[in-house]
Amino acid sequence: MSNWQSPPPGAGFYPGQQGYPYPPQNPGYPPNPGYPPNPGYPPPQGDWNQAPPAGFIPTGGNYGQGPPPIPPTAAFGQAAGMYGANYGDEALHDEPKGFDFSDKTIRQGFIRKVYAILMCQLLLTLGVIALFLYHLPTKRYVQEHQGLFWAALILMIVSLICMACCTNVRRKAPMNFIFLFIFTSAESFLLGTVSSRYESQEVILAVGITAAICFSLTIFAFQTKWDFTGMGAALFVAVICLMLFGIIAMFWHGKIITIVYGTVGALIFSLYLIYDTQLMLGGKHKYSISPEEYIFAALNLYLDVVNIFLYILSIIGASRD
Repeated sequence: MSNWQSPPPGAGFYPGQQGYPYPPQNPGYPPNPGYPPNPGYPPPQGDWNQAPPAGFIPTGGNYGQGPPPIPPTAAFGQAAGMYGANYGDEALHDEPKGFDFSDKTIRQGFIRKVYAILMCQLLLTLGVIALFLYHLPTKRYVQEHQGLFWAALILMIVSLICMACCTNVRRKAPMNFIFLFIFTSAESFLLGTVSSRYESQEVILAVGITAAICFSLTIFAFQTKWDFTGMGAALFVAVICLMLFGIIAMFWHGKIITIVYGTVGALIFSLYLIYDTQLMLGGKHKYSISPEEYIFAALNLYLDVVNIFLYILSIIGASRD
């Protein structure tokens, strides 16, 4: 057992190499009695558990009275291969000190990018709606040519399916921006056509109410401690029920059923706005969306805002009819 505490024959040893600390395979080991040259080596019993100091060379210095043990994250984390595979394994799983800040920075950049894209989409949509409302030749033209409405509807559905189902389409630039522009243009045309059938005061009121609701819910999603990211399945079931309710409302027209349908739809998509906002925020929430999916996140928020606007516009139109 005394031979185990003797140092290896060379200065370039490391504890993971063959023959140390287990019984040696080299017939020249253990070393001759004249080794080591330093009378302070080996260290006293019990010091073998101390971490070796950085830059330690076995043939020089008194390790028994050397510096205090270095924490594993400082001594072994950066040189785990030097001392063998088992040294500092815990440190390899520890996050670097700046990891949280770096992740937070990435998430904040992702949020800024999403809202910048969303603002561009909403400005384009508001411009098209204003054109269809206040430019009478354009308003009459789209009302007389119903084929443009159906063409825009098909184009919107195709581009939406491509972005939702094809990962490469919504992640690779500039393809993702091209598809997003096509979808936003088609959706803006549809909203302009629908808005042209209402009075300008009704559309302006619906835009104002939608802006107030979306701003308030966004602030709520940022500040609340409630986690809405686990409500995906419940919201999907609610949308299916809303769709069935809409099919029934198509055959039984009436002011009451239109107002009820619009109210339920606005409530469901208000919850969807909170859900999608918290997915984008990540952090303390149960689920989060990848920073690479900024197009998909902007698309979700845009659809939530558009649906809230349409349901509020239907409520206002039914109440003033």
